[in-house]
Amino acid sequence: MQIVLTGSIATDHLMTYPGRFTDSILPDSLDKLSVVFLVDDLVVRRGGVAANIAFGMGLLGAHPALVGAVGDDFADYRTWLEDHGVDTASVLVSDLGHTPRFTCTTDVDQRQVGAFYPGAMSAARDIALAPVTERLGGIDLVVVSPNDPAAMLRHTREARDAGIAFAADPGQQIGSMDGDSLRDLLDGAAYLLTNDYERDLLASKTGWSVEEIAGRVGVRITTLGAEGVELAPRGQAVVTVGPVVAREVVDPTGAGDAFRGGLLAGLAAGLALEPAARLGALLGTLALETTGTQEYVVDRADALSRLTEAYGPAAADELAPLLPA
Repeated sequence: MQIVLTGSIATDHLMTYPGRFTDSILPDSLDKLSVVFLVDDLVVRRGGVAANIAFGMGLLGAHPALVGAVGDDFADYRTWLEDHGVDTASVLVSDLGHTPRFTCTTDVDQRQVGAFYPGAMSAARDIALAPVTERLGGIDLVVVSPNDPAAMLRHTREARDAGIAFAADPGQQIGSMDGDSLRDLLDGAAYLLTNDYERDLLASKTGWSVEEIAGRVGVRITTLGAEGVELAPRGQAVVTVGPVVAREVVDPTGAGDAFRGGLLAGLAAGLALEPAARLGALLGTLALETTGTQEYVVDRADALSRLTEAYGPAAADELAPLLPA
């Protein structure tokens, strides 16, 4: 199954604040908000939603094709992704700016304050899917993740017009897009991927109820944090897949992307939805236990042990062929 991942490719500047944001914010004075948080550390990591998903899929041998726009500072990052099994031949190198940059600070309660500089990402609207399809000899699924909004709409429409299944993963762009655009993004999607907050925000901005949205997509997949993930295929009973329990929560950044990487790798290998979600839960937890979105590793023996603990030996055996040797 050939999966193409469209979306952001970025570098992450991640900081840790040793206190609570809420201790420095006065609810009655938000109109005068001016705060500075003295952080403990700063790490610079590779990131971007589509690249993070691609990394997770690559770890599991799925070889996804990445589509997005970057600056001329991408060379080292390209080598990293290709070394981890990602096809980067359809990444556009633009002279419009640097590769996008995400800056995020996390406090002791795992609350986050972030900012995203799009840079070269706006050039993603100039990427057509037809040449990608021709180069790959066909596409089975296009994932439309957070990106330049015009690019997200273009890739959705191109996939729809070409009869290619697509997954809507609007994420943090839900807040910046209007209702008409969001309705266009999700209508007819084979999969809709959100967390529970994004699910409700999407309903509010589109004017469609959660139930109406579920009727317009093939499968609604909603991550629930420590409660696992909810799988809602249209016309079928909702199933909840529990989490792989984290031994330590180090950094939540990118855990949702890692989940998507595992899920999509499972689907690409022909797994049914529920076992694919279990594989996603494993990668999501590994990312949660690691600083940085592409720094986790999959140790086969440990992964099998944790899958067995979470879902039982039969489920672990089903996923074993997808784990690295």
